[in-house]
Amino acid sequence: MAAAHGRMSDSADGMDDVKDTEEADRRSGTPGPPAFLAAVDALRSCRLRPQVEVEPTPAPQRLAPYAYALEAVVVDGEQELADGRLVLLHDPAGHDAWRGTFRLVTLVRAELEAEMAADPLLPEVCWSWLTGALQARGLGYGEPSGTITRASSHYFGGLAERPAASQIEIRASWTPREGLGGVPDTAAHLASWCDLLAQVAGLPPAGPGDASVVTLPQRRGPQSR
Repeated sequence: MAAAHGRMSDSADGMDDVKDTEEADRRSGTPGPPAFLAAVDALRSCRLRPQVEVEPTPAPQRLAPYAYALEAVVVDGEQELADGRLVLLHDPAGHDAWRGTFRLVTLVRAELEAEMAADPLLPEVCWSWLTGALQARGLGYGEPSGTITRASSHYFGGLAERPAASQIEIRASWTPREGLGGVPDTAAHLASWCDLLAQVAGLPPAGPGDASVVTLPQRRGPQSR
């Protein structure tokens, strides 16, 4: 119904806007107001480095009135080096905690070598990768928050032959700054997120970059997604 897309205007122009929104919904297959649909279209049209495979995935339904999600895996031949999920949230009425109408939420995972997992500075380094990826593309953002978790698994009994494994997990969210029409540059944010995935996976930068940037060594990726 048209009312689901926002307040209906009493004017003929308002009704035309609602019809246009409904038509955009049908074309995209994703319901939502124009600003959200534009942000989603930008995500779908973003060109990424070939090692990062991205595809849509069901979005959470209770975090915001509108949501769109992508999942990604970093591959090197037959190996999966890292994986992750990026969710775009939109609340046209705004959200006090976000200080905006859009929010990006992410989960990134990768397996670690034992010596890297033991580094006491690893959480701070991983967080700097996230903020650095956004800053490297000149993206404005606010209200960042998140957690860095590292976990180790040791196997016993019937699984004793499996080597010990360590994993890093980055959970984070931030508010992308909105541009013209109240739409953030979601394509650039997706590209920066893929930069983060590639860095966690241990891949070299896609283009000219700072040689002093620390990356994880290449390794076998998560065993399960």
